[in-house]
Amino acid sequence: MLWKEMKMYNFGEFLAQTKDNPALLITVVLTLAVILVNGWTDAPNAIATAVSTKAIPPRPAITMAAIFNFLGILVMTAINKNVAQTIYNMVDFGDNAHQALVALCAAMVAIVLWAVAAWAFGIPTSESHALIAGLTGAAIAMHGGLGGVNGSEWLKVIYGLVLSTVLGFVLGYVVVKLIGLIFSKVDRRKTTGIFQNAQIGGAAAMAFMHGAQDGQKFMGVFLLGIALNNGDTNAGMFEIPFWLIVICSLVMGLGTSIGGYKIIKAVGMDMVKLETYQGFAADLAGAGCLLVSSLTGMPVSTTHTKTTAIMGVGAAKSIKRVDWSVVKEMVLTWILTFPGCGLIGFAMAKLFTMFF
Repeated sequence: MLWKEMKMYNFGEFLAQTKDNPALLITVVLTLAVILVNGWTDAPNAIATAVSTKAIPPRPAITMAAIFNFLGILVMTAINKNVAQTIYNMVDFGDNAHQALVALCAAMVAIVLWAVAAWAFGIPTSESHALIAGLTGAAIAMHGGLGGVNGSEWLKVIYGLVLSTVLGFVLGYVVVKLIGLIFSKVDRRKTTGIFQNAQIGGAAAMAFMHGAQDGQKFMGVFLLGIALNNGDTNAGMFEIPFWLIVICSLVMGLGTSIGGYKIIKAVGMDMVKLETYQGFAADLAGAGCLLVSSLTGMPVSTTHTKTTAIMGVGAAKSIKRVDWSVVKEMVLTWILTFPGCGLIGFAMAKLFTMFF
């Protein structure tokens, strides 16, 4: 495929195009809805350990997470846009720009349907994995096979699954062991204040990297929709406009501000009982894993990355301190989300292109 650089569109042009094209409007609305839900359900994971160890109260923590989500999208996009590029180039919906845009719209509908179905049946899910699966299913439908899937880009998804699981766990284990070694001869009571402040910084780093990783995924979808709306089916390179960064940041920040205490409790309190220094180790390990993933363009689940980091920290103390049912839930997510949401994306793309 011969790729060209995508034209940069200003906010006025974007609004005009959205107004005139229902398929683009639906894609934009659904993408914003998914970003909102992502900020609502995923972002609280970034601050879960800091709240559970009482390093910071829930309300200030949620405000901090919203701010650092914004900064993560803004700063990381200016430095490195590899994750957005991976999502943008991961699939090809064909040379018919109108049908390609309809297929993208169908993929977003599939993601919403899967999220609702998963919630109704109690199936654990990940918005990141659902996004990848929905786009892939729609691309397969448009090509009648795997011709619409960019194997080299999709391989990064597989690498990301391994990295977020293995590296998150290993870093959590190693970091907490190092902290224990460094402070082994220090009175623990004297370190409480140090690690409380350090954990606030760690939670801010996690929120920053959550915005950097997940914000770029959805900006990739945004830009793909704009390109297809303008007939650019082969635009492989792009610049992310500042107005798009602001929109994604604000919507994700709004979702984060709504984020509930229930999620914080489930991740930070129920899975592993953490002390302050352990919470800091989990945050540092999770943020480090997300940084590596973002710089290398691997789209990963921020929830699973943080979860495995917490598990590594717990395992360093005692393997019995970890609730291993969480591992089963993560595996179930992978087993069900990719084929499940992919099939819905396939069906929706076939259905939408028949009628639109």
